[in-house]
Amino acid sequence: MRRLAPVVALGAAALVAVAGCGAQSTGSLGNVKLAAADAVQQSAQKAEEVTSYSADVVLDASGGEKESGKIQGSMLYQSKPQLATDIRLDTITFGGQNVPGGARAILTGDTVYVKSELINRFAGTTKPWTKVSLSELDAKGQSEIRKFMDQAQQFDLAGTVKLLTASKDVKAVGIETVGGVDTTHYSGTFPVAEAAQLIDPAKREKLQEQLSQAKNVKFDLWADAQNLPRKVTLSGAEKEATFNLTALFKGFNEPVEITAPPADQVGDMPEHRGGN
Repeated sequence: MRRLAPVVALGAAALVAVAGCGAQSTGSLGNVKLAAADAVQQSAQKAEEVTSYSADVVLDASGGEKESGKIQGSMLYQSKPQLATDIRLDTITFGGQNVPGGARAILTGDTVYVKSELINRFAGTTKPWTKVSLSELDAKGQSEIRKFMDQAQQFDLAGTVKLLTASKDVKAVGIETVGGVDTTHYSGTFPVAEAAQLIDPAKREKLQEQLSQAKNVKFDLWADAQNLPRKVTLSGAEKEATFNLTALFKGFNEPVEITAPPADQVGDMPEHRGGN
């Protein structure tokens, strides 16, 4: 499991870098025809306006019989009136072994609530949920939760689509239906170093670190008539390990309900456990 972790992180970070643009191939949706580069540029602009959405994600990683794994789950996201996310990982498998009960994390404001049988066993907590302030994660030595939340906060639609503009070889493939919605399918690759320069400097180093060994990072993007991404697939490699990730986005700007768990089910995270 420990050796597979970088591959899983690679796939999670890859969700940020979902696609790219740059070539002059054209795609059409209805009567609208746009150069692939222009279409993805418009997607980046539209994504800036999105304040809430939901996503379904599947990540398959391989690195030998004992180092293969799968993560499958979903998330809710909102940026207003305050940043909040609800991430459910229903399936977590490493080396043929399942993580019992999966995992769930809710971020509201600056507080993280985590529900995980493994974390409960490791930390010695008795409540179903444990909580910790984001500002206290490092102080309390909760490195694994810090890594998890760092990756979770990369599920930012606007930041993701901004990375797409770094691609040099995007092309339109055709018109396809995703979740009952007509979309234009784009395909290409993106250079990690150049894409990293387009995002928040606070996230840049982490992205470069997680994707520094990635080879042949390929993407497919399905964008709807409003140029919003409806589906993304990514594939890449780190040395002898590979990952394949699929993300389905929906519910743009629709109301989402993200609430903290009941107080009587929440315990505090013990200090100085799971250190660096």
